[in-house]
Amino acid sequence: MKRQVRIGIDVGGTFTDAVAIDNKTYEVIAKQKIPTTHSEGVAKGIVNIIKSLLEENNISPDDVVFIAHGTTQATNALLEGDVAKVGIVGMGTGMDARTAKKETTVEQIELAPNKFLATEHQFIDSSKLSNQTISDTIQDLVGQHCQVIVASEAYSVDDPSNEYDVIKQAQEQKLFATGGHEISQLYGLKMRTRTAVVNASLIPKMMQTANMTEEAVRDTKIKSNLMIMRCDGGVMNVNEVRQRPILTMLSGLAAGVAGALMYEKVSDGIFFEVGGTSVDISIIKNGKVMIKYAQVGGHKTYLRSLDVRTFAVAGGSMIRVQNKQIVDVGPRSAHIAGLEYECFSDSLVDASLAVAFVSPLAGDSNEYVTVESDHNHRFSYTLAGAANLLGYVPKDDYAEGNLDNNRVAWEVLGEYLDISAEEAAKQVVELAVGKLVPVIQDLLAEYEMDDNFITLIGGGGSGAILVPALADHFNYKWKLAKNAPYISTIGVALAMVREQIERSVTNPTEQDIKQIRADIIEKIVQSGAKEETVDVNIEIDSQRNIVRAIATGATELRQKNLGEQSLTDESMIKLASEAVNQPADTIKVIHKTGRWSLLDSTIVKRKFLFKFRTKHCCVIDREGVVRFKKANVNYATFAKQSIDSLFLPFIDDNTVYSDANATIPKVFLFFREKMLDFTGMQTLEQLMSIMEVELENLKDNEDIIAVAYQ
Repeated sequence: MKRQVRIGIDVGGTFTDAVAIDNKTYEVIAKQKIPTTHSEGVAKGIVNIIKSLLEENNISPDDVVFIAHGTTQATNALLEGDVAKVGIVGMGTGMDARTAKKETTVEQIELAPNKFLATEHQFIDSSKLSNQTISDTIQDLVGQHCQVIVASEAYSVDDPSNEYDVIKQAQEQKLFATGGHEISQLYGLKMRTRTAVVNASLIPKMMQTANMTEEAVRDTKIKSNLMIMRCDGGVMNVNEVRQRPILTMLSGLAAGVAGALMYEKVSDGIFFEVGGTSVDISIIKNGKVMIKYAQVGGHKTYLRSLDVRTFAVAGGSMIRVQNKQIVDVGPRSAHIAGLEYECFSDSLVDASLAVAFVSPLAGDSNEYVTVESDHNHRFSYTLAGAANLLGYVPKDDYAEGNLDNNRVAWEVLGEYLDISAEEAAKQVVELAVGKLVPVIQDLLAEYEMDDNFITLIGGGGSGAILVPALADHFNYKWKLAKNAPYISTIGVALAMVREQIERSVTNPTEQDIKQIRADIIEKIVQSGAKEETVDVNIEIDSQRNIVRAIATGATELRQKNLGEQSLTDESMIKLASEAVNQPADTIKVIHKTGRWSLLDSTIVKRKFLFKFRTKHCCVIDREGVVRFKKANVNYATFAKQSIDSLFLPFIDDNTVYSDANATIPKVFLFFREKMLDFTGMQTLEQLMSIMEVELENLKDNEDIIAVAYQ
């Protein structure tokens, strides 16, 4: 049988990484790292690394069934202000015109200090819209040096025809153009316009990049279509990037945690991707990463991305000293200062050494401490050096330094500070950990994480430098991701195609739900997924009147179990015991169906004449990820043909009735490969309408697990 290979490429500011992964076993076949080719163009570097990967590992271009590219291009363009000026054509009519004019006016957005996204605005009364009016308006904006046109009309999510007319006219004038309804189908004209403006500002740059990258992949003779990483951890094809480049913003942050989710068995935890300059932190709960609306220039948008927090604390963080006291770690790194790490030196043991101070960049204070040898070599003291000295870095880890040279350097610093080398290193690590503790505590509180079941996972080249010390502080379990230095690239290679649609709908009907489901399937197929691989989840946010459809799919028929065998009952009981914090001898495996196992812990305690029952429920998938856990829940198992006789009475038993209404329980269903979250449903009719669609292809005798709670 012909070998099938997945390739992931991650272009960073310093290095471009690539991995080849076996499509069946998901084992890493090969890894490559080359300097990013800024001067020759990123595309040149992609060609070089792909050709090298294929030739050195005897991989034929015909073996490649999936190739994806993670890019920081959009993020960098925003940070550097390398964006196009946007002309906004606002539209509205009648009583809404005045409000629409105000809400489609987007003031220039400050992307970084002294870096702005500039806009110009023109407004047309929709009742007076004509080809001539549109053409004249676009010409006015071009005269003000606008390079991209955004059409944004009140209620265009219901009827986008006027936005389409503006887009068509702009394209006829050889301009890039987009409409607010193409970026989001939510009401909220102001935020929809702002999101469309950010997207439009990126189009010229990303169009150029997408064309070059696609051509570069074609040059390697690989026939599989190039996919690009999205900010929510999925991928999409290049054509979608040309239309919606905003979706690639922050995708570099998403790739690492996507790799951890696909490659590690993480149920509840915190993932740290630690590089030389910064750390990206994200929460994993019930085997899923958390998603929220992203901000640009301090303004909220309708872009939903992984919730990743970034801080300037990492392996290369330099040490600051004032008056012979260690006062801070970072924010500058050894890379910024152009210095080597002390822990990676091989020339300090026999040298005469002295402490010296530097300003990494012009305007920085002269308090960043270095060690200077009599050979005129200067090395930076770093967080990596402190962690190595304290024994946090495992043997043969990517971040393991030259221990003898590192100790010599830190003894010189300790002598300068009148403390031991270990005490100096301890102070440095405590300062670094102290910077991250508040954000970790905020994340744990925001997502209501269970303190008893958290694992810290380290990724990136410097994962071992921060994660063990943080685990010591919080008394949590920890581990380093397999192939941690390449975890982002692995995330790119293993990513699924993903799409999402959000619509503003009050009390959605069965027809609303079926329509958004059909629309998301059409959209994800356009993005490169094969329809037979697509899974759709429908969420209803009743508080904000939003219906959300999330679809994931593969570019080819791929296994979903990462080559793993199902867990034994004993392994699952041990895992459930840790998850619900109950003794293993109280836990039983209740039912198995598809990839799911339902486990229960019920403890009965007697107090005086009364019995008190504590019930915990846990659902584990075949990879050993706890996807649901909660106390005081009820569950039922039933076949599809028994919905009326078993499931409906189960829902009724868990419904709370009052004089005003009936409050249905929060419900999860598990069957085959699917987990359906119905916690946003307000009525039994809404729940049943989605169930009807989702269970359409299920055989009558196939089992379903239902979990319900109030």
